[in-house]
Amino acid sequence: MGANRLDEIDRKILAELQADGRMTNVELAKRVGISAPPCLRRVRTLEEQGYIRGYHAEVDPRELGFEVAVFAMVRLHSQAESDLSAFEDRCRAWPLVRECHMLNGEIDFILKCVAPDLSSFQSFLTGELTRADNVASVKTSLVIRGAKDEPGVPFDVLEERVGRNA
Repeated sequence: MGANRLDEIDRKILAELQADGRMTNVELAKRVGISAPPCLRRVRTLEEQGYIRGYHAEVDPRELGFEVAVFAMVRLHSQAESDLSAFEDRCRAWPLVRECHMLNGEIDFILKCVAPDLSSFQSFLTGELTRADNVASVKTSLVIRGAKDEPGVPFDVLEERVGRNA
């Protein structure tokens, strides 16, 4: 599904919901310049078509006691599709793994992990991740601080592109 299949109102709806997924349908309709009933229909359609995958609260990991964030770069012995899928399934089952992305190049996967403390991450690393089937090597980088953590997509860039192609 490409963004060019969305009209300007759909893109505005997505941008507004990305910024504040808790607003009422009435407020959303007002912000995008349409009445509430067609706005709700558009939102439902965007959900059904997969443009909206869900609604979430953004929680502060540190406030909840998750003091450690680590990126783990994982190389596998085999890159056969069944082995890649098996590793992805395993990552989905590990609570400390919050993101898992397959890459091209020397590293097969990068994982974003969070843990309450370094000892908890160390236990996961040595007890589970490095011992997992097909894992050849793991290199980790501890996050010292984050400068940007922006969810979603940059709608202003999308609007510029759509405007040039119109």
